Amino acid sequence: MNRFYKVLALALVTTVASAQLPALIPAPQTLEAGTGTFTLTTQTRLVINSPELRRMIAEQLPQLPAGTSATSTITVSLAPAADLGSEGYDLRVTSKGITLTAPKAAGIFYGIQTLRQLLPEGKTALPQTIPAVHVRDQPRFGWRGLMLDVSRHFYDKAFVKRYIDQMARYKFNVFHWHLTDDQGWRVQINRLPKLTQVGAWRVPRTGRWWDLENTQPGEVPSYGGFYTQGDIREVVAYAQQRHITVVPEIDMPGHIMSAIAAYPQLTCGQLPTEVPPNGKLYKVRDNTLNPCRDSTYLFIDQVFTEIAELFPGPYIHVGGDEAYKGFWEKCDECRTLMKKQGIKNVEELQSYFIKRVEKIVQSKGKKLIGWDEILEGGLAPDATVMSWHGLKGGIEAARQGHPVIMTPHQFCYLDLYQGDPSAEPSTYGMCRLSKSYAFEPVPDSIKAELILGGQGNLWTESVPNERHVEYMTWPRAFAIAEVLWSPKNQRNWPDFVHRVESHFKRLDVQDVNYSRSMYNPIVTSVKKHPTGLMELVLDHELPDVELYYSTDNTIPDRHFPKYTQPFLMPKGADRVKVVAYAKGKPIGRMLELTTADMEKRAQ
Repeated sequence: MNRFYKVLALALVTTVASAQLPALIPAPQTLEAGTGTFTLTTQTRLVINSPELRRMIAEQLPQLPAGTSATSTITVSLAPAADLGSEGYDLRVTSKGITLTAPKAAGIFYGIQTLRQLLPEGKTALPQTIPAVHVRDQPRFGWRGLMLDVSRHFYDKAFVKRYIDQMARYKFNVFHWHLTDDQGWRVQINRLPKLTQVGAWRVPRTGRWWDLENTQPGEVPSYGGFYTQGDIREVVAYAQQRHITVVPEIDMPGHIMSAIAAYPQLTCGQLPTEVPPNGKLYKVRDNTLNPCRDSTYLFIDQVFTEIAELFPGPYIHVGGDEAYKGFWEKCDECRTLMKKQGIKNVEELQSYFIKRVEKIVQSKGKKLIGWDEILEGGLAPDATVMSWHGLKGGIEAARQGHPVIMTPHQFCYLDLYQGDPSAEPSTYGMCRLSKSYAFEPVPDSIKAELILGGQGNLWTESVPNERHVEYMTWPRAFAIAEVLWSPKNQRNWPDFVHRVESHFKRLDVQDVNYSRSMYNPIVTSVKKHPTGLMELVLDHELPDVELYYSTDNTIPDRHFPKYTQPFLMPKGADRVKVVAYAKGKPIGRMLELTTADMEKRAQ
């Protein structure tokens, strides 16, 4: 893939031309450069035909003045626009003024976000200049989401609002809030107070997720937190003002140990337990709801009654993923129910559970979404499937006529490594920026209209603080934003990289953390040569980058051997060091692999 992009960089003549255009993310449907610039001064007149739009603009662009000049005007209006959908807009900047028109308020909001990107970041004093352009734009997909897991680590209301702010800047319109999991229950349910009194707290731990120690006798569960219902309403309203729908996830029947710690009667064994600080419980302790007891569904009804009141959007996400069914197989109640209902196996038992849950969700006036495991044993009649095991689950659901949200882990999991593990905070897997940018949500041979869109997912087992949430989100969320908004045939990796670099400067001004891993060298392959020596293959995500390396434990620069083809480590060498150069200057971090590292990676 990386070599393909390098060839593409040389072939695309549009790349040079695009460097002269404003660096917008996501790329608009059409962007035409005009002549000259528009100067925003204290005398510029703002003309708006709606009080609602005036409030929106005052919040999003507080530097816009309310002057009286007749020759310098910004006109914002709701009006029919040919060939523009409900989120589309038309933005025209000339030397005389700015005109922003859209058929709906959402389109005005997205046009404002584009205008924000045309203005200098962080500058409030006038005058300011804006390049003359004509943008005509609308999204490719209606579902453009990011998911934040707040169960493994709790992030406060203020941070969640800042995260939503960043989403809005890049035209995301769905915030999927993963509010519950084994390690924490984060939403107040008045009918069930123990869910937050007990379920929101675990013992504190620091270290790599898979190495964290279990709870020890006498330890006090002091780490965690939850959102009050007032907090939830505030966040939901904040998101609505930014045309973002909040989708709550209450994960079930598995991944729900935090609720079981509060109410042990929810499981087959009804054994007391605590909220775990790690994931070592899986298959050892029962973290799955009993699907055979009416009291389980009464509990779910009580939870969803309040969730539906808190979240006005059309969806409730019920998870359905990674539910270990071994305890069901041993449960007399489950065996009795299965025989009575003609349920052949535990996969069909989970289907029975999800179908009952769907009726509860629908009774609250909502639609059910679940991860692709809800396909197992038979899909609930009206369910929407969120496909994370690659595209396969989404394809199967679409062939059955169900709506699908594509979020395959290979492209969309923001908790995976985004650069060589030797230079990254500890996690697992790999999803580079270029991989996210290569994401295509619509597979061949299925009805495209059933693909609602897609989203990036940030699971937070290895994300212990807010700055690291930002580091793992950006810039991969730039790529996902563009995939979900911009026309497929306009995708251009070298041009996207140029625009990402411009937005790094914006994030610097905003004091938002982000990853620069795209600048780092990559070891793509380590093979054992018949001689016993290691053969290394190097690469880089960006076009026109040169790699230099050393094998003698010295620090390489551009006077060292230049990488041109796979090479053998010399006998006795205990490490390789690699640096990247672009336009004659070093970029990114030096990559260093020891012999032990190479042994682990050797094929």
